[in-house]
Amino acid sequence: MTESKRICKSAFVGAVAYLALAGAAFSQSSEIRIEPGAPIVIGGYWVLSGGDAALGNDQKRGVELAIKDLNGTILNHPVRLVAEDSQCSAEGGQTAATKLASNPTVVGVIGPSCSSEATAAAPILWNAGLVSIGTSATAPSLTAPDRKADYKGFLRTVFSDADQGPADAKWIHDGLKAKTVVTIHDGSPYTQQLTAEMAKTFTGLGGKIASQEAVAPTDVDMRPLLARIATEKPDAVYVPIFVPATAQILKQAKQTPGLEKIAFIGGGGTMSPDIMDAAGEAVIGFYGAFPDVTPEAQGKDYPKLLQSYQDEYGEAPTSGFVANAYDALTLLKMALEKSAKTEADGTVVVDKKALHDALFAIKFSGMSGDISCNADGQCSAFKPGIYQYQSADRSTFAIGTNPKKIYP
Repeated sequence: MTESKRICKSAFVGAVAYLALAGAAFSQSSEIRIEPGAPIVIGGYWVLSGGDAALGNDQKRGVELAIKDLNGTILNHPVRLVAEDSQCSAEGGQTAATKLASNPTVVGVIGPSCSSEATAAAPILWNAGLVSIGTSATAPSLTAPDRKADYKGFLRTVFSDADQGPADAKWIHDGLKAKTVVTIHDGSPYTQQLTAEMAKTFTGLGGKIASQEAVAPTDVDMRPLLARIATEKPDAVYVPIFVPATAQILKQAKQTPGLEKIAFIGGGGTMSPDIMDAAGEAVIGFYGAFPDVTPEAQGKDYPKLLQSYQDEYGEAPTSGFVANAYDALTLLKMALEKSAKTEADGTVVVDKKALHDALFAIKFSGMSGDISCNADGQCSAFKPGIYQYQSADRSTFAIGTNPKKIYP
């Protein structure tokens, strides 16, 4: 299937799913009653399987750790997390959102990992009156001032690529000293918007974008694309896509005359040990443009979170968004405490609109830094960082050392 057909199919499926849910969603009560002893049910959706699973599982763990630190309760009710696998795709996001929106006990939703999931799912959830708090979906359109009303219920405790794209361009131009760059996206909202933001700033700095290429996430044979790129003689290739396609590009670039020593720069979708397994030795030297997630750039309690993670799961975080996920749960918890009413017998009454409004009024110092949501749902700022893989040994994965932080 060509990229254009795949995107059109995704849009069609999204429209059908959205319309199918609309009638039922608008008839749902605007109020949720949680009887004494019953759990407060929080929905979650992330990529939990496939080549990008480390990304979503890490964020799910961040939410689990936040719940554990609350002794498993909010408003004197036990908390239950219902997590769906949204597979880092629009179709997966639609399916996950439909399931969560049809569950009358869900008070709010955390996630997802990918912007394609959020673009499809956020309107379905909000149509059911459910707020959703993104944990690594960074496409600028999701929190843009001109976003559609369907996204009114979406917030995020992670940065926007409207900030990352320009920061990446500045480092590629000033730090890497690149004058000519090729960009590659995979048709998803995240990668298309991020490469566009980077290209706009890079050309503004005097650089040249030789071409803007596209692949499908499932593409395997990258040789024709790479041979074409080699003829353009770029100084760098900006490829902020996900693990499976990136791994193929890195491995085959080493076998493409003219690209053996060219710098390849990825993004958040490949900041996980999965890229080391998939690309093997070809990952060595690969750059990752990512927020600065070293402890000194995070909230004051971030080192405690890292230790709790190690104690609970027996390994370090497998992506850089565990703090953002932890903060999403904290934000939802604080909004529930601010907006929900507790009756004399212990019944908690959650008004969906009041919960939505409370989210925008809360400010706190979180694991990832200061959290404060603007009117468009952007609750976190971007802190730039550049990393480089030193080894292909999965056991050495630790953001900061491998991949090694080289900027700032």
